Amino acid sequence: MRMHIRLFAIILLVMGVAMLAGCPPRESIARIDQTPGRFTGREISIAGHVVNSFGAMGTGVFQVDDGTGRMWVFTENFGLPGRDARLAVTGRIEEGFSFGGKHFAMILRETRRPHY
Repeated sequence: MRMHIRLFAIILLVMGVAMLAGCPPRESIARIDQTPGRFTGREISIAGHVVNSFGAMGTGVFQVDDGTGRMWVFTENFGLPGRDARLAVTGRIEEGFSFGGKHFAMILRETRRPHY
């Protein structure tokens, strides 16, 4: 019986570590704005609510407010969330991005489906 409990505990520990290792770090938008070069090209997550969006047929940009600042997110494959939707978004930070005739100094290019 003790052997089964130990084995179960080890399996849970390994699964927990594996799940955490695959999750990119969640950052505040204010911290990203302060040192954007540190985050450029890295996969990170931000969380907040959608305050603005535009695009068509699932491709577009939306703006997320996390309480510390706002950041635009570009999505190609995951659809545009509605205004006031609360979500966590994972992607890579890019600088100098244009979409729909607008230029964005910095944007998060979505790489994974958002979590609502």
